[in-house]
Amino acid sequence: MSEPIEALTDYYGEELALRSARYYGAIVADEMAPIVSERCGGNPFYISAVVRQAARQKKALNNEESLNEMLAVDLSSGFIWEELNEQVTRWINRINDQSITKWILYLAALEEGKWIDLPRIQRQLLEREGQEVELESIKDVLIKLSHGDLIEYSQLGNWFRKIKDPILNEFLKVWGRIKVAGEAAREVRDEIRLKYQRLQKKFAEHKGYLAEVYLIQILWNSQRQVLPGKYFHSVEDIQVPDRFSYIEHRGRMGIGLGMEVDIYAAAGIEGWIAESKWWEGRKVGVKVVEQLQEQAQKLKEKKDLDILRVWLFAYDGVTEDAEVLRQKYQILWSTRADLDALLTLAKLRTLPKLSQIIV
Repeated sequence: MSEPIEALTDYYGEELALRSARYYGAIVADEMAPIVSERCGGNPFYISAVVRQAARQKKALNNEESLNEMLAVDLSSGFIWEELNEQVTRWINRINDQSITKWILYLAALEEGKWIDLPRIQRQLLEREGQEVELESIKDVLIKLSHGDLIEYSQLGNWFRKIKDPILNEFLKVWGRIKVAGEAAREVRDEIRLKYQRLQKKFAEHKGYLAEVYLIQILWNSQRQVLPGKYFHSVEDIQVPDRFSYIEHRGRMGIGLGMEVDIYAAAGIEGWIAESKWWEGRKVGVKVVEQLQEQAQKLKEKKDLDILRVWLFAYDGVTEDAEVLRQKYQILWSTRADLDALLTLAKLRTLPKLSQIIV
């Protein structure tokens, strides 16, 4: 396979989704564009393929249900299916024992977690194909598959795991059922459609998620810079770290505190957490500030940080009582106007003007 495609941040994935929509004549709601990127793992090809499929189906991507439907179609019979099927087939054809290779790839894709269990594959090969295959032979095939970026392999750690590509992993399950296990394609595709139609909503509030995507990109673009304190309601200007090691977002959090933080940006002894409240016509109150401070205290102790910046996006501001508490805890906060100013400084697009609430 060719060099793996690097994932875009959801900010740039959102931009690609909207540009693809204009090019293909599709309708993608501003609030849904970053969610299209997130569901596609930031992969530019998948993002464009899903939007293109929406244009072909004349289906507006204006909620998670419509996005799920397009993903189901494209994974099982659309542009993503065509491209990945061709790539997987081409790579498998390079390996001598193609039949056993297909089974090993399919069985690896069925892992519930991220780590690939070789003894399980060995057992299932015997159950499904009646073949006794040595573990070393399975390992050899997996190593070859890793060269095609179909799985990950660490020679030093002597482990295999599924690649960090949600679309590819889901595709391999569908592909395996049709191309390896020999199940009827139309029945598999209908089951996938049913599965995706019944997926629960992943995002309770789309506008808040959209703002988080923009907050993250501001942090990335503002590394090594000093930002005007007035946009954070701070008397002092804000020094952004020279380099963030990583920035984690919602479900991708791994801080182990039994709580969800919208955004956590790590920079060694310094960290940032950010919370988004896109509440139009309603100010953020004391309860949110108290919860944010509680999260900050736990996180600072857990991470053993010297500095922890706490940043709140409050679309329409905070109440008077919340402002008193916010000053006490030295929490930074920005309104929509402040955030647009920060985006302009970072040479990024300002927040879109949303005309309707999408649920």
